[in-house]
Amino acid sequence: MNVRRRLIPAALASALGLGALTACSSDSAATGNTDKFDVVASFYPMAFLAEQIGGGHVNVTSLTEPGQEPHDLEISTRQRAQLEEADAALFLKGLQPAVDEAVAQTGIKTKIDAASLTTLEDHGTGGHSHEGEEGHAEEEGHSEEEEHARDPHVWLDPVKYAEIAEGVGKAFEKADPDHAADYKKNTEALVAKLNGLNGDFENGLKNTRTKVFFTNHAAFGYLAERYGLTQEAISGLDPESEPSGARVRELQEEAKADGVTTVFYETLVSDKTAKTLARDANLKTDVLDPLEGITDKSRGDDYFQVMEANLKALRKALGAK
Repeated sequence: MNVRRRLIPAALASALGLGALTACSSDSAATGNTDKFDVVASFYPMAFLAEQIGGGHVNVTSLTEPGQEPHDLEISTRQRAQLEEADAALFLKGLQPAVDEAVAQTGIKTKIDAASLTTLEDHGTGGHSHEGEEGHAEEEGHSEEEEHARDPHVWLDPVKYAEIAEGVGKAFEKADPDHAADYKKNTEALVAKLNGLNGDFENGLKNTRTKVFFTNHAAFGYLAERYGLTQEAISGLDPESEPSGARVRELQEEAKADGVTTVFYETLVSDKTAKTLARDANLKTDVLDPLEGITDKSRGDDYFQVMEANLKALRKALGAK
């Protein structure tokens, strides 16, 4: 749609394209197609929404390449140019500070902040306390501000993801009214599918031997809250942060108290800490994917397939009946 996009280097699309998304730009011809609504998405969950809602009317490129840890993203000069020339930017404020800054500095007309389309909550590291465990954070010298921040991982809750999808659909309808009817139809179909996924999780996790699961970092707070589970994270919201010795000892005790069988790790960050804890506590390991990106290591080709794989892994670890 935006004729200024002809100024963008042709190689940019292949550098930024999401290979796992069928409708995402992955070649220079697609990126330069001025007949379509050009959406720059911050990372995979946002790109997936844009693809599903936009269908054949949109070109979607992602600022985060497949396999790249989105928290670590730095915006290049060429990516800033890409944002300037796009018709819309779709991002999740609070997850990627570099993206937040870049979007704020651009003159792009349609800026869609997914965080504003639902309610973000403070989950900390998740978990619960047993008798005598209060005060660990203070003993280790952690401040309340360090331990707790608004959790951005809303896409892992199908209900909240559906709320965001509805908001994105309305934004697309307003920004590209010629195709509003199709955007509305596609949004309704996506929300229906997300509602079905929510039903799968509700039924699949209703009766389990334990409600506690261990994760590499605190990405699953919304999912845990939605389905009556307790997430105990080795690290906080930052997947690269190192846990304290006290936290590791606490988790070892927790595993015994709550019948935890498995330590979950993810594909885009190191599994070293998770496997060390599992070895020391005599636990199993498995993958619980926070869906921050799709790679050839992912247990599925898109959001729905990976979420179903996550459900299967949780059912096994929690002893679902």
